[in-house]
Amino acid sequence: MVKNIMIVGVGGQGALLASKTLGQVLLDAGFDVKVSEVHGMSQRGGSVVTYVRYGEKVYSPIVDKGEADFIVSFELLEAARYTEFLKKDGQIVVNTQKIDPMPVITGAAEYPENLVETMTASGFKVDALDCLSLAQKAGTAKSVNIVLMGRLSKYMDFSVDAWMSAIEKLVKPQFLEMNKKAFMLGREN
Repeated sequence: MVKNIMIVGVGGQGALLASKTLGQVLLDAGFDVKVSEVHGMSQRGGSVVTYVRYGEKVYSPIVDKGEADFIVSFELLEAARYTEFLKKDGQIVVNTQKIDPMPVITGAAEYPENLVETMTASGFKVDALDCLSLAQKAGTAKSVNIVLMGRLSKYMDFSVDAWMSAIEKLVKPQFLEMNKKAFMLGREN
């Protein structure tokens, strides 16, 4: 049975490191893993979507609508944008941070209010957490991605040691302790 995870965010938020970390945990556990990165206008704050699929044998890296077991989102509006990809019993893990997209910046649109409530009222399971504050508590706002991985880890059957091992393999030594702290803050809050 193949499991599907979508990691969505805005360019520059660290979605690629998050997907590599998750992929490393899965590879280390012996799964066949496919990771596919879809970049929008990421240099200009556009959407970035990464698909992570794992199981005994995975043939395609793409997640279709209604197939995602998890949507991990770096930003509220990005989570709302991709809800149609979530399975009926799927889980959304979302950072409560708001990053204005270009139509909001230019005044052509307004940022939607009450997105967590709207998604929950639509029947989605939503775990919303202020990952930016936790990342800053860990030492840098740039560790939002690892805070989110810590939060996701609560829903997956992999040990903290497995996640720490993946972080150790991917993060530069000078940032390692900060990222380990970020992971634990995401997991425990």
